[in-house]
Amino acid sequence: MIYANPVPAEMATGVFYDRAGQEYLSTEKLEGDYSDVRFERELRLFRHFCPSGSVLDVGCSSGAFLYQLNKRYPGDYEICGMDVSGPPLDYAAKMGVPVIKEDFLAHPFEKSFDAVTFWAVMEHLFEPQSFLKKAASVLKPGGLCFILVPNMRSLAVRVLGSKYRYIYPEHLNYFTPETLAKFACREFAIQGLKSTHFNPLVIYKDFRNAGREIPRAERAQLLKRTNTYKKSRWMLPVRFCYQMAEAVLGTFFMADNLVIIGRKR
Repeated sequence: MIYANPVPAEMATGVFYDRAGQEYLSTEKLEGDYSDVRFERELRLFRHFCPSGSVLDVGCSSGAFLYQLNKRYPGDYEICGMDVSGPPLDYAAKMGVPVIKEDFLAHPFEKSFDAVTFWAVMEHLFEPQSFLKKAASVLKPGGLCFILVPNMRSLAVRVLGSKYRYIYPEHLNYFTPETLAKFACREFAIQGLKSTHFNPLVIYKDFRNAGREIPRAERAQLLKRTNTYKKSRWMLPVRFCYQMAEAVLGTFFMADNLVIIGRKR
């Protein structure tokens, strides 16, 4: 397992994210997060395994995943988002997403859920195993846990090494397919493990940046630009080639992210 040591106290407690919350509300970040193509892979995967039920999104930020889930499949899901960062949660509530601002480990849930999601969350956590145990405790029998994390065996990491923008102080844990499977199987029966997402623009830019830390504003701008490319009909031939490359990389677990689906025993 690859992990940060020591961990700054403000990141271990979540104080860092509450203070940085306003940075997640830039125009570019919100437009990127709320774009119809932003969570298309996650939504497709989630829908395949969980066609209906109650959903808790832990680390929901501005609520974009749950918003899109409700928008695409109205009436099929009972949604709830949870985070420690106030400003993004306020925005999620404004967009009609029910939210809880509290530490997931400390909150006394009064109901159980059919699914719990951690989209790009586990890599930020000081005690990821505690979050996994808590997720199992709040799921109904047979409930599902979805975890997405950056892939330390990806093509991007192999090419860029420490220059890769997703190797940075806010990420405390770095998973490979093997370590993610060992991590999740402690609490869940594994239903699927995939490697997904591929952004050649990130590889190109990070190669040119030579390890310079990428500000959140610049990350948000690139996300917005990438989403614009995906929606443009003029980019169809490029998108086809891109999707083929992602499929090939995914076959060899070398795409940018890993997703694992676990079922409560």
